[in-house]
Amino acid sequence: MDDATPERKLASASTKAAQRVVLESLASASGSDFERATRGMIAPGTPRQVPGRLGQVLWDLDAYAFLDDPATIEPPSTVNPSLWRQGRLNNIAGLFEVTPSIFQVRGMDISNVTFISGVTGWIVIDPLTSEETARAALALVNEHLGERPVRAVIYTHSHTDHFGGVHGVVSDDDVTEGRAVVIAPKGFLEAAISENVLAGTVMIRRAMYMYGVLLPKDAQGHVDTGLGKGMPALPSVALIAPTHEVTATGEELTVDGVRLVFQMTPGTEAPAEMNIFVPEERALCVAENCTANQHNVYTLRGAQVRDALMWSKYIDQSLELYAHACDVLFASHHWPRWGQADLAAYLASQRDAYRYVHDQTLRLANHGLTVNEIAEELVLPAGLGDEFFNHGYYGTVSHNAKAVYQRYLGWFDGNPAHLNPHPPVEAAKRYVAFMGGADAVLERARVSFAEGDYRWVVEVVNHVVFADPANEPARLLQADALEQLGFQSESGPWRDFYLSGAMELRSNGTVIKGMAGNALGSGIVRSMTPELLLDLIGVRLNGPRSAEFELEVELVIADLGDERWNFGVRHGVLHARRDARGVGSVGVITSVAAFAIFATGSASFDEFSRARTLR
Repeated sequence: MDDATPERKLASASTKAAQRVVLESLASASGSDFERATRGMIAPGTPRQVPGRLGQVLWDLDAYAFLDDPATIEPPSTVNPSLWRQGRLNNIAGLFEVTPSIFQVRGMDISNVTFISGVTGWIVIDPLTSEETARAALALVNEHLGERPVRAVIYTHSHTDHFGGVHGVVSDDDVTEGRAVVIAPKGFLEAAISENVLAGTVMIRRAMYMYGVLLPKDAQGHVDTGLGKGMPALPSVALIAPTHEVTATGEELTVDGVRLVFQMTPGTEAPAEMNIFVPEERALCVAENCTANQHNVYTLRGAQVRDALMWSKYIDQSLELYAHACDVLFASHHWPRWGQADLAAYLASQRDAYRYVHDQTLRLANHGLTVNEIAEELVLPAGLGDEFFNHGYYGTVSHNAKAVYQRYLGWFDGNPAHLNPHPPVEAAKRYVAFMGGADAVLERARVSFAEGDYRWVVEVVNHVVFADPANEPARLLQADALEQLGFQSESGPWRDFYLSGAMELRSNGTVIKGMAGNALGSGIVRSMTPELLLDLIGVRLNGPRSAEFELEVELVIADLGDERWNFGVRHGVLHARRDARGVGSVGVITSVAAFAIFATGSASFDEFSRARTLR
């Protein structure tokens, strides 16, 4: 397991020493999480591989079999022992009974899908990322529990891994013809689409680093995201618009004979999110608001910063409203918790962890510490930090503290030296020159590497790489330092970012040249509003090239009751008004789908306007 490939290295002596410290801290760890994660197993996660629409292996549990190798007495030195433990827990996959009427399929996607048995069929909560894995999960349920139709789909929140697989459990016709309903929190549709559109291209690229998409799955590569195994490869993603929006905490619905009570939790882990209480089962679904790790107040793939203060308050509300009436708590990731005392303690501890990061970040900021100083100093107290479910397997205290700082104070730390610095390449050239040239920097950096100061090596050699990307010794030294940081990381996303960066440096960037851009699925595009499509055009518009160009378009969306827009370009800016009648240079009657083809870049404006001109 510790054999290195020519491209990759093994753990250094410094990394091995750091791993031993972590391993010793785990010596007295309880096995209760393994008991929770295996409790109620009806069937293991089969099939082990799920094929995709392009013939690829979309989901492969066997790729993670190295975590369960019985010959592995201790974690390999190339993986943080705490992350190794989390990875083994997330390897426990299959169909599980939560209560006599609630079941989960876990380990067949990064997220869980939950099935509630109704009077005539299944109520499905969060149908995974992809159509393929959702269909495989439904087949597993029907095989072992009896085949039943899906009567309802509930999206707990607006992230793709909780709605993208909807076509694997219901069709558009099932919904339009009334055989199934789709339930979501208020604001779901706008949040689900907008987060993945305007900054979608850069988010996709960053997500490939965050989830280790390009890394081999082994003890020197991708091990686990902390939140789940990983993302499906090239998934078929769709979206069916909700037929009912939940708008208020305490709202009740009876769906296929099952009484459901909802708690709205907007602005926590997602802009639109809700918990679900099932009174007759004495069960609470906490969506992704509480998981078996510290979550992201800021996600490294990029997104709007979340509100740690409100997050903690909504968890407290869950504790107050439902804990006394619950015997089991389950979520859209990881494993349930049974017993009123256990689940109440869990809710209280996660509440306090988010509140602690929030309050102490601002306390230290008010004392004059900068964002990086706060991130370096802040740790959870033992009563919170000792709980595995508060460990930084996904989010970390470090980058969550930075997120809290950013939410209140923005990117500027108040130091005027940081107000208008040179951009990276120009700064790098000056740094390298000041430090005596690239060779001198690398000579000193190699000493720091030998001392195990990998953070400094990464920082200082980064200047050499930016000043001269062709400097192979610099790239390879930075790659080696990033790799050791990855090996030491308890956070799955930190590990994947570090190791993906090392891979990129060693390949001179060739591994990322074919990275996909913003490939929006047809189901997503079909659900976009004209306003959002116009916003997307504005983001795609090349301002400098269009600065001298002027255009006015009168747009009629025929399949939205002739909804009328007037939009145009002036001074490199797109402007748009609904219900406005202008003297457009061109008039167009179109459909949402046809307009989306143009807005997403699949047709030029000339092609679009020639085919659909009013005048």
